[in-house]
Amino acid sequence: MKKIAVFPGSFDPFTIGHEGIVRRALGLFDEIIIAVGANALKKSYYPLSVRKEMISKVFHNEPSISVAHYEGLTVDFCRKNGANFLLRGLRTAADFEFERAIAQVNRALTPEVESVFLLTIPEHTPINSTIVRDIIRSGGDASRFVPSAINLKDYKGEDL
Repeated sequence: MKKIAVFPGSFDPFTIGHEGIVRRALGLFDEIIIAVGANALKKSYYPLSVRKEMISKVFHNEPSISVAHYEGLTVDFCRKNGANFLLRGLRTAADFEFERAIAQVNRALTPEVESVFLLTIPEHTPINSTIVRDIIRSGGDASRFVPSAINLKDYKGEDL
């Protein structure tokens, strides 16, 4: 049986921390689906199509990685795509507590989907999409915090 993992998130924008987790997970799974969540209750800075395009550029040479989007429960997306693993990155103890609660509820809803956590490397611990988005929105240079394949100057975000 193929080991398929879903790496879900809003990825607004996709950071080097996200990239690091996915690249390290390549050796653990046969296939990784980076699933960009569409949340109608949350206003995104970058449109869904732009976020998917950014991520696709980063992994264009990785045949075992695909990019998709979804609405609704992540475990339902896993089930529809034959994924038995949910991949999540952890930066801090606060991340662990938050992700642990979600993983336990997901397990109650869908016992066949196992959550797998990878710790970020220490250099990526302070990096998150909210901070990167604030740098971009304020006109700063956030290029060192996103994968080199993403040229932020090619994309225009939306005013929030």
